[in-house]
Amino acid sequence: MSQNKNALIRYKTIDKCLQNKYRQWTLEDLIECCSEALFEYEGRENPISKRTIQMDIQLMRSEKLGYNAPIIVYDKKYYKYEDEDFTITDIPLTETDMNVLTETVSMLKQFKDFSLFNDVSDILQRLEDKIYAEKSHTKPVIYLDKNEKLKGLHFLDEIYQAIIKKVVLVITYKSFKSRDENTFHFHPFILKEFNNRWFLVGRKKGSQPIANLALDRIIRIDYDFNLPYIEEEFDADLFYKNVIGVTVNTGSRPGRVELWIDAVNAPYVLTKPLHHSQRLIKENEDKSIVIHLFLTPNYEMERILLGFGNGIEVLRPENLRKRMKNILESAISRYQP
Repeated sequence: MSQNKNALIRYKTIDKCLQNKYRQWTLEDLIECCSEALFEYEGRENPISKRTIQMDIQLMRSEKLGYNAPIIVYDKKYYKYEDEDFTITDIPLTETDMNVLTETVSMLKQFKDFSLFNDVSDILQRLEDKIYAEKSHTKPVIYLDKNEKLKGLHFLDEIYQAIIKKVVLVITYKSFKSRDENTFHFHPFILKEFNNRWFLVGRKKGSQPIANLALDRIIRIDYDFNLPYIEEEFDADLFYKNVIGVTVNTGSRPGRVELWIDAVNAPYVLTKPLHHSQRLIKENEDKSIVIHLFLTPNYEMERILLGFGNGIEVLRPENLRKRMKNILESAISRYQP
């Protein structure tokens, strides 16, 4: 058991003792009760020193734990609460506590699509009621970027449960490139979010490469309990190590990508790297920079680079440079008279 948890058990035990105003409590009494409480949790003797309990009482009296417990000594040997109705389990929340709880509740509610959070929904409601009762209603100051109108979000929990229970899905899917719906078996491994969209990652068959399906393109989901689930140790960190986003071009090897970034965008790229492999190679006199990335180019990376407009230049590899040039020239032609 961690020392922090041991300390909490001692605090609560001391509190429970001092609430009993019909008994006189010496330091030895408190040590004995705390020892018994820890024995109940650990199942073994856990010697507690007099110094430990004295430090516990000192901490409970202080503001450090937020208790400010009014523990006094009378007759030079007995401990009690000066306020007989005091208990550390009924401490008023501070304004800072309120602000932290308000933002925590707001952020947790972003995950309401998962049944994983059903068990805490009542707790969140009670917290909101408590916060509202303790202070005037205020708007959250932390906002997560989430598109409530995005299609497919209602599949999140269904897929999550299938992954946990290792059930093969029967998915009816219609990609942007396909004119017709397509139904197939799918062995789900993980759910992945990127750029405010959710993707299901897994395999159609054991012999086929790992694929990702956008949840907003899923039409229907069913189950096949008779088909054995592919037992695979899928390492998402390793699988996505050399890409940006969710598209992994199987068979392509990662390589060095060299980019020039202008002075306006350089601070943004330095403080928020495009990829974990990003390395600063050169700082120019005009405040522009040159960086290297080690990754496999994909659709998501191209979208990000194009988003910088004329603030970025692909220096190498040559094939990526030519591709970006062709895309930009095609874009310019759209504006020609």
